Amino acid sequence: MKPMIPDDTSSRALAAGQPREELSLHDEILTKLRDHIVEGNIPDGGRVPERQLCEMLRISRTPLREALKVLAAEGLVELLPNRGARVRALSAQDLSELFDVMGGLEGLAGRLACEHITDAEIAEIERLHYEMYGFYLHRDMHGYFHVNQLIHERIVAASRNATLKAAYANVAGRIRRVRYSANFARKRERWGEAMREHEMILEALRRRAGNELSDILFRHLRNKRTAAVEYLKTGGMAAAEPA
Repeated sequence: MKPMIPDDTSSRALAAGQPREELSLHDEILTKLRDHIVEGNIPDGGRVPERQLCEMLRISRTPLREALKVLAAEGLVELLPNRGARVRALSAQDLSELFDVMGGLEGLAGRLACEHITDAEIAEIERLHYEMYGFYLHRDMHGYFHVNQLIHERIVAASRNATLKAAYANVAGRIRRVRYSANFARKRERWGEAMREHEMILEALRRRAGNELSDILFRHLRNKRTAAVEYLKTGGMAAAEPA
């Protein structure tokens, strides 16, 4: 079974009194739709085929459009007035800027996480790390990507900073699609380098070495930025013209 990317819509909906049955269905639709877009099933800048997706997910237009609103807030799609939605396209300049911002956010999160993280949280991140390593050994990019995202999200959550977490979720949502696609084009040596960087991340976290972890995370995101921009420029995804 595919690991799912968690979001905070569940807690907000429960606080609003939404029944758990409806909440579960909403989360399931949201996860399936997010994965469908992230995995490149709709081209960059392409219109979201609502009728086709409703048939695929066996739902009506209303829950689909509610899910699209969430994905628009995450930056994966753009809502078009009275014309549905389309997948957001990013230019190389967009990617460079977003990855730099994300590197800064993760660096700060790493420093704060080392001040607040519990032994149990470190143990969970360590478990996820070895799960990710298993996907790496089996060349399972889908599993690797999703667990990789969970590890970074756990570190951000351990910062205990809600403003940072919200800013991170916004930026991560906007670049999630190209990160996923660039992973598939990644050369084996770069994938091995990414795994070594994750070993360093885990080791610094175990020692609660905040400054060291911050530097490692920033460099890790800078390397991801380079890979993603190279992928975009070589035609892996249709590049949007800078605004």
